[in-house]
This record gives sequence, C-alpha cells and structure tokens, in this order.
Amino acid sequence: MTFSPAAADTIINFFKDTNTKPHDFDAIFTGDLGLVGSECLYNLALRENFDLKPFHKDCGCMIFDCASQDVHAGGSGCGCSAAVLASYIMHRFEDKSFKNILFISTGALLSPTSSFQGESIPSIAHLINIKKQ
Repeated sequence: MTFSPAAADTIINFFKDTNTKPHDFDAIFTGDLGLVGSECLYNLALRENFDLKPFHKDCGCMIFDCASQDVHAGGSGCGCSAAVLASYIMHRFEDKSFKNILFISTGALLSPTSSFQGESIPSIAHLINIKKQ
C-alpha cells in the first residue's frame, strides 16, 4: 500500500491554496512512503508542475537503510514521523538550519468492516506548515 496519492494531493492543494512552490520551504517531509512511494510522489507532483525531489525527505528513508537492512517498505509512518520530528527536525529549528518546512503525515483509514468485505483501504495525509518566527 502506498500513501503517495494522498500525500501528493494534499501537498499540491496546499501549494495552490497558498500560492507557494516547493522552493519556498527548507524541506518537505513525509511519514514513510519509502523509496517506491517517494518516486510515486515525485511523479504525481510533476504532473502538476511541482518538482518535489530536491526538497523532499521521507522520514522512513531517513531512519532505515534499505541497502543494509531488510526493511522492504520501511516502518510505521506515524512512528517514523514522530521520531524524526522530535529529533532531527526540531534540532534543525533550534540551530536555525530550518525556518519553514512542510510536514505531511500519512496513514490509512482502516475499518474492520471494509477490510473483511474486501474493500479498498483509503489513505489520508495531514499537512502542517511549521515556521520559526
């Protein structure tokens, strides 16, 4: 399962609503799309003329090393997001490396009923813009 379409839709709508572009931010973080999901995110954003690749960091890819660890798609998006936000990201705000980022958490709207019925599992993405004043 990839949450890339939900992340791309949320990010693209944010850019359009706020009249911003990827280069307006120090970095754009996603929870745990992994390598495959990140490539999917880039392709979906490019369809709308937004090049995310130079600015994007995936929290799962930051924590796990696909070359030396057998992690396949990575870990929990919410776990990876929390760990990277509480450590790496907040430290970058403290040392003034970051002044303005987008942080997008992704997840699934899991329902036992829909799962048992064989329905698709909708994905969701929540975006926050964190700025240092």
